[in-house]
Amino acid sequence: MDHGDASVEDTAPVWPVFGDLMSSLLGAFVLLLVAVVAVQMELTSHLQDEVKKRQLEEQRRMSLEKALAIPLASGRITLNNGRIGISGQVLFALNSDQLQPEGRQLLNSLVTPLRAYLTARDELLMVSGFTDDKPIRGGPFADNWELSAQRALTVTRTLIEEGMPSSMVFAAAFGAEQPVRPNTDDDARAQNRRVEMAPVPKTANTKAKPHE
Repeated sequence: MDHGDASVEDTAPVWPVFGDLMSSLLGAFVLLLVAVVAVQMELTSHLQDEVKKRQLEEQRRMSLEKALAIPLASGRITLNNGRIGISGQVLFALNSDQLQPEGRQLLNSLVTPLRAYLTARDELLMVSGFTDDKPIRGGPFADNWELSAQRALTVTRTLIEEGMPSSMVFAAAFGAEQPVRPNTDDDARAQNRRVEMAPVPKTANTKAKPHE
């Protein structure tokens, strides 16, 4: 009997230890499960945000395509990722910032649809000038930066003259930066000499009303 009691006393503590181990494993599993669920929820939320963003971008693109359907169909402008492109040859002679009659007619046709689009979305229109990489030699412009700036200003002022509110449009210059094709031949350089217009959101400063 004494030997039997000693055996029971030796083996009895195993069960509480085993129970503590199982409790620890269960707790670790629960924590891991909670972490996995949290990560999945975050990924799901991120995916939903991305889907909504892409849907909004697609709606924006379709809305702009609809607004500019006529000039797009005529091939006088291009639309790529929300950026309206106009060849420099349509607007200006080489190394000039004087708008050609065909260019003015085109800009006039864009004012009404762009104004309606910008008003509906409470956005601004950024007019950007670009050149090729050939240095300017002689003439009234110091460099390509100045030429691209003056061309952007000419287009901006023309849009305003044709009915675009001045509060809806602004100009930007990029010179020879951001070419659409490498400047390796005359055809590529002709494509890089361009003006682009892009609707952009208003910043907090532009939305703020001036103090009276």
